[in-house]
Amino acid sequence: MTTTTLPRPAVAPPPAPPAARPVWQRPALAALLLLTGVLYLWRLGDSGYANSFYAAAVQAGTQSWKALLFGSLDAGNVITVDKPPASLWIMGLSGRVFGFNSWSLLVPQALEGVAAVALLYATVKRHFGAAAGLLAGAALALTPVAVLMFRFDNPDALLTLLLVAGAYCTTRAVERAAPGWLALAATALGFAFLTKMLQGLLVLPGFALAYLIAAPTTLGRRLLHLLSAGAALVVSAGWFVALVALWPASSRPYIGGSTDNSLLELALGYNGLGRILGGDGNRGGGGGGGFQNVGFGGATGITRLFGDSMGTEISWLLPAALVALIAGLWFTRRAPRTDTARAALIVWGGWLLVSGLVFSYMSGTIHPYYTVALAPAIAALVAIAGRELWRARAALPARLTLAALVFVTAAWDFTLLSRDATWTPWLRWTILVTGGAAAVALASLPPSPRSPLPWRKRAGVAVALAALLSAFAGTTAWAVSTAGQPHTGSIPTSGPTSSSMGGGFGLPGGGLPGGGAGAGSGFAGGGSADTGTGSGTGPGTAGGGAGTSTGDGAGTGSGFAGGGGGRSGAESELIALLKSTTTQWAAATTGDQTAAELELATGKSVIAIGGWDGSDPAPTLAQFKTWVSEGRIAYYVPGGRGGGGIGGGNSDIASWVAANYTATAAGNTTVYKLTS
Repeated sequence: MTTTTLPRPAVAPPPAPPAARPVWQRPALAALLLLTGVLYLWRLGDSGYANSFYAAAVQAGTQSWKALLFGSLDAGNVITVDKPPASLWIMGLSGRVFGFNSWSLLVPQALEGVAAVALLYATVKRHFGAAAGLLAGAALALTPVAVLMFRFDNPDALLTLLLVAGAYCTTRAVERAAPGWLALAATALGFAFLTKMLQGLLVLPGFALAYLIAAPTTLGRRLLHLLSAGAALVVSAGWFVALVALWPASSRPYIGGSTDNSLLELALGYNGLGRILGGDGNRGGGGGGGFQNVGFGGATGITRLFGDSMGTEISWLLPAALVALIAGLWFTRRAPRTDTARAALIVWGGWLLVSGLVFSYMSGTIHPYYTVALAPAIAALVAIAGRELWRARAALPARLTLAALVFVTAAWDFTLLSRDATWTPWLRWTILVTGGAAAVALASLPPSPRSPLPWRKRAGVAVALAALLSAFAGTTAWAVSTAGQPHTGSIPTSGPTSSSMGGGFGLPGGGLPGGGAGAGSGFAGGGSADTGTGSGTGPGTAGGGAGTSTGDGAGTGSGFAGGGGGRSGAESELIALLKSTTTQWAAATTGDQTAAELELATGKSVIAIGGWDGSDPAPTLAQFKTWVSEGRIAYYVPGGRGGGGIGGGNSDIASWVAANYTATAAGNTTVYKLTS
């Protein structure tokens, strides 16, 4: 029985000298990066401060170097955000250089996206040519969740860039069994850990396996190199863990989200096994929300990435990537051990399979935007397979596989677009018809693609263009529509409407600035005007969007949702009151989200009692009493809460304040003055 093996060299030749490169290569790359920059920067300021949780930490970092180092939510350094601070370092330094505002906050995120596209291009191009590199870069740039996250201030933007950097270094290491490049790959993953903890290590099995199998040296040397890279990983991630552990706890902020003020426990617990196995409680974290998985990621299982919550974020090219991986491994099954095509499939396929399965089956808190970490792997697999199958199209199995890639993409895009039947209904039919026709044409191409007959060449080019247009039309349309909408809150989603969850919470009798435009859901509010009704409702003091909000126990008032928007007179009184303070902390309130909104509105430090959901043991009642007696806190604002819980864990502070101080009003908001 004969088999088909795609023609590949066992060890890749060095990059072609500049004179041998196609004349279109550099202009095409420049155009790709320019268009990516436009897509990621266009009307970026419309999102205001995006996720106020991280924005407030960045603002604190522009006011205090210690806050920047540890990722504190306030410049007084009471408590940190519930993630390591690497992404905050970049945004904080930008704010220090250019002044803190929406653009200095979000532009670094957009530039990280452009850099990720450029680095993915360079990685794929090394062994598969400029055309494949451009295709991979475009696929990443046009993934909707990538557009969303590279225009937002969550840690996922830097995480994605570091993962691509790790893949690039691994590719260089495998070429010549270079331990230096392997150590650089491990260092990139170490800083990915300092960006989003264990999620930054999900690509590690694929990287290590590719080197172990394909590096052109002895098995003993390969194992030794991997051990050395492991040491580099420990050092690059462990230095900050050690710094936090060795720094006196009394002079640094409490590690938000941890149970024992330990960064390592945070990594292994709430942000580690708690996310995978469940049991991370109602903590929603800076990623928002909490309440386990309800409505955020869909039911656990192999189809989660294709479901209603995550499908339009990441899965436009996912079926094609899976087909490409299976076909690529089959076609290279008899290739030499050091075959670079198979090594690339292991790098990107291992990345996709491990991360995808973890996202599919993790039982703790998960949000759709986590899937941005899959986008580079999907883009690379589709580009590599597309290029290799096109080169081998003289063989019927290659043509049929290529046709399958095109048809499955068109059919799946039709399904995704059908979920919102009112949005450009003509597009899904155009994709289905064009993709189906292109698939049939690919399967029927003449068996001699290099024929000198002009009509055959023109026909091949036309079929290739039709296939590319049908494959990219859906993800491009959804990505562009995402860029055209502002996004605020802590659980943003992509698409033609501005929607997010966990935007924030109003105060009793009044709230703070409404955020960017769009409807919120769940506990979040949307809207961008001074009036109107937010779509979210919630218990107790939860507000809706900017404008009138509803709550089971609270009155009406504007809710929190990002930055920008209008303010009512009552809100202005509260803001003016806090702005006039000269104490170390202008106020204290329960929960990170409420404190963050107060900080962004006033520019003052606000204590977030209990961290994200009010359950962290910081500050203690004894600490709070001491700070009040020393005149370091001006006001207590009751009724605040975090993104994921009711905030009852620090009710002793609220009870003590109510028993010892008299409530006054700042507009419609109740406050307690703690200084004489």
